[in-house]
Amino acid sequence: MSIAALAVPFVLALLPIIWLVVALIVLHLPAWKAAIGSFVIACGLALTWWGMPAIEVATASLEGFVMALWPIVLVIIAAVFTYNLCVRTGAMDVIGSMITSLSRDRRALALLVAWCFGGFMEGMSGFGTAVAIPAGMLAALGFPPLQAVLVCLVANGVPTCFGSVGVPTVSLAGLTGLDPIQLAFTEMLQIAPFFVIVPFIIVMIAAEPADNASAKLGLAARLRGAGMIALASGVAYALPSLAVAAFVGPELTVVVGSLCSLLVTAMLARRQKTVAPEFEMHVDAAERVTARRALRAWSCFILIFVLLLLTSKLVPAVNAWLAQFSSSVTIFSGADPSTVTFMWVNTPGVWIFIAAFVGGLIQGATPRVMGEVLVATVKQMMPTVITMLAVLGCAKVMGYAGMIGAVSSFCIAVTGSLFPLMAPVIGAVGAFVTGSGTSSGLLFGSVQLQAAEALGMDPYWIVALNSLGVGAGKMISPQSLAIGMAAVQVTGAEGKLLSRVLPIAVVFVVLMAALGLGGAVL
Repeated sequence: MSIAALAVPFVLALLPIIWLVVALIVLHLPAWKAAIGSFVIACGLALTWWGMPAIEVATASLEGFVMALWPIVLVIIAAVFTYNLCVRTGAMDVIGSMITSLSRDRRALALLVAWCFGGFMEGMSGFGTAVAIPAGMLAALGFPPLQAVLVCLVANGVPTCFGSVGVPTVSLAGLTGLDPIQLAFTEMLQIAPFFVIVPFIIVMIAAEPADNASAKLGLAARLRGAGMIALASGVAYALPSLAVAAFVGPELTVVVGSLCSLLVTAMLARRQKTVAPEFEMHVDAAERVTARRALRAWSCFILIFVLLLLTSKLVPAVNAWLAQFSSSVTIFSGADPSTVTFMWVNTPGVWIFIAAFVGGLIQGATPRVMGEVLVATVKQMMPTVITMLAVLGCAKVMGYAGMIGAVSSFCIAVTGSLFPLMAPVIGAVGAFVTGSGTSSGLLFGSVQLQAAEALGMDPYWIVALNSLGVGAGKMISPQSLAIGMAAVQVTGAEGKLLSRVLPIAVVFVVLMAALGLGGAVL
């Protein structure tokens, strides 16, 4: 079929995505309203142009809804509930105090707060907390507001595909039918070089004081005294993350990596004997944190780590026994339906809730307080829940109707064997528009899979490139910019912030495209 013949179905199939772009960027609608619009458009096209029976549209939508509720929404609410509970008990204040007392070098502090602690927050909760909390901490330490947000946006991009206890990768694997552990390892292979690059960028940005006096300093001057810390911070993040992705899966990948990076970065920062005056910050001495108080503050996160590790495939006996508590159903009523499997016990959301409740008791929270926090969290996350339902419902309708096939057929016809160049760009666009690595994967994961199968390429490599691109798109997403600016209480400077982060994102996309093509060829 000619490119011209493929163009009309391609454009029609893109209408739900085009609407999402227009609704979010031009009309400034909330994400949940924009997502509902995309879902309605997809259903309308499926019924009319693609001639899909109404019952099949309904069952395709239902399959998307239930897959969104369990396990994605469950994990989202559990993760954010854990964070909110730690804020309510004061545990987050203790954790922040422990981290910011480790160095007087503004560059090392940026690494500790934005890169290490921000990565940990992304891995445990995500959904804006990994930008908002570190940015607020840096601003409180004396960083200029825009600089604080810029550092956190750059730091938050690359770990996104493993955020919220691996939700973006788990949901992408569920949508495409790929093994989540193999997909996670492939993603880490692709993104590992950027884990090493990002700390150097953070150091160079953080080397600029409020008066911009070091703006004339060259690369060597900005890295002097912090270059080895940046290198060690990146390598200590990347290598453990690779190991966890390969042997455990996506849930704990950046959690372990960020903690290893935090330990190594803290150790090297503490060993700094002198700090150049232009990089020195005068941080107020924090109240000494005892080991008992520290353990209480970290209890929720320690329990999450232990429970997820003990129930993973690293402990086959436990993992296999828990697997019996599951159900497999077929929901879609049309041809070639997918089998949807629900793990009722051994799913991250369940273990996170258990850890949060036990950790909350350790931190002194009463059942009433935990109930109040849970209710508030559910209310807080309802727009996100609606967005996830609509996006996954839209993705399922588009997939079963043939719209995803139309998009992938056109992309293949235009790019041919050069499609891997476009794969990360597609992922970046998805993250830019939606502000979410999960949504990007749900919107375009099937496109990447079908393209890989049609071109005879490794589906894991091509699908993972979508997640790779998310790392660039997320840092320039309007939602990410808004969250960061709100955290430092600055308004009207989004354009200035975007002008600083956009060149970094563009360079990342170019490097990611080159890596994608090179890996596909090899």
